[in-house]
Amino acid sequence: MEMNRGKLCTSKADARSESAYHCSACHDDEEWSSTSRGRAKSRSLSASPALGSTKEFRRTRSLHGPCPVTTFGPKACMLQNPKTIMHIQDPASQRLTWNKPPKSVLVIKKIRDASLLQPFKELCVYLTEENNMIVYVEKKVLEDPAIANDDNFGPVKKKFCTFREDYDDISNQIDFIICLGGDGTLLYASSLFQGSVPPVMAFHLGSLGFLTPFNFENFQSQVTQVIEGNAALVLRSRLKVKVVKENRENMTIQNGIEENGVVSANTEKEVGKQIMQYQVLNEVVVDRGPSSYLSNVDVFLDGHLITTVQGDGVIVSTPTGSTAYAAAAGASMIHPNVPAIMITPICPHSLSFRPIVVPAGVELKIMLSPDARNTAWVSFDGRKRQEICHGDSISITTSCYPLPSICFREPVSDWFESLAECLHWNVRKKQNNFAVEE
Repeated sequence: MEMNRGKLCTSKADARSESAYHCSACHDDEEWSSTSRGRAKSRSLSASPALGSTKEFRRTRSLHGPCPVTTFGPKACMLQNPKTIMHIQDPASQRLTWNKPPKSVLVIKKIRDASLLQPFKELCVYLTEENNMIVYVEKKVLEDPAIANDDNFGPVKKKFCTFREDYDDISNQIDFIICLGGDGTLLYASSLFQGSVPPVMAFHLGSLGFLTPFNFENFQSQVTQVIEGNAALVLRSRLKVKVVKENRENMTIQNGIEENGVVSANTEKEVGKQIMQYQVLNEVVVDRGPSSYLSNVDVFLDGHLITTVQGDGVIVSTPTGSTAYAAAAGASMIHPNVPAIMITPICPHSLSFRPIVVPAGVELKIMLSPDARNTAWVSFDGRKRQEICHGDSISITTSCYPLPSICFREPVSDWFESLAECLHWNVRKKQNNFAVEE
C-alpha cells in the first residue's frame, strides 16, 4: 500500500506515479486491515478507549507529508533522477533544470539599506545588459532617492517591470528569484508566492545569513551557472496554515480574496466565518501577546487532543525554522531535507514539556482552551500578526509547495557551514593531549 498526496494508491499505475520524495511499502489493504485487527484484539485489555475502532487507524494521508510540486514557476523544474526500488531520491542528487531558457528574474532587495545599492545596480546591469533578462523589482525599491535620482542608472531602470505586494500577482511571470539581503529577505520572498515558488538564489548581504549561502564577489559566474541549469537544490518545506475566525461583527461575507489575505466563502458551512490562508517557511508562533496571564491553548494532532500548552506560547516550525526561533527556545536543529514538523513550547510552566518532532504528514490544530483566561496572538514568519479568540482555530499541515533554495555546494555541507559560521555550533576550546614524560 502506498500513500500519494493524502490518498491511497490502489493500483500499480498509481504506485509508479508516486514522487521520488516518498518511500512506498508494498502491503495489501486486506492484509493490513487483518493485521491491525489482530493487533487490536491482542491489546484489547490495554487499549485506550479514545483510540476508537480499527477504522480510526486507517490514515487518509501519508506520514511523509504531501508530494512536493517539483515545477517551480513557469519554466523551472526538478531534474529527474533514476528512482530506486523504494522510490526514494537522494536529496543530494536534487538538481535544477529548465524546460525553457529562463527569461525573467525577480530581484528582492532589502529595503532601507544603503550598503545594498551598489550590489543591486551591478546585478541589474548584468542581468539586463549582458543576459537580456526581464527584471522585476518592487515599486518601492525604485522610489528610493538614491536610485530614483541616479541619472546613470536611468536607462537600466526603464527596462524594469514593477509590482506591489498584495496588489499584483506575478507568480506566473517569474522564472527565478535573486535575494540581496539576509534571512528576512528570503522569508519575504517566500511570502510573495502562496503557490509554486520559483528557484531562489540568496546572496549573503545581511546580518545573519543562515539561509543565504552565496557571496556577492563572484556573482556573475554564479548567476550564469544558475541560468545554465544543473545547480544543486534543497527543497525547504513550508507549512500550509488555515486560520478560521468567527465573524463577530455578523457582516456578510463576500466571495474572493481581499487585499489583507482573507479568503472568504459564501457557503452555508462558512457563513459567519473568515478564512485566512498562508504559506509559512519558518514557523507559526502562538503566544500570549500583551497579556500578563499564561497562554492556554489546546494542540490537536489528526483530530486528537495531544496536549494543552500553558506558558508563553508554542512554536510550530519547519526544519528550516528549527534553526530560528525554535532553536532559541531550546529545540533541536533539523536538516531541511528531513520531512518533519517541530512543536516547541515557549517557556512552559512544566518541567517535562520538551520539544517534539512529528511526521510531516500530520495535521495540527491549535485552539484556545475552554479554560483560557485571555486570548492568544499568532504570527506567520513574524508577519500578519493577529488575535485569536475563543472559537477560532489554526490548522497547520505541510504544504505541497516547498521553497527550492539553490545551494552553493550541496545541501549537507552548506547546512553545516551555516551552523558553524552563523550559529557557532559546538565552538569550544580544544582539549590538549596528555603531556609525554621524557
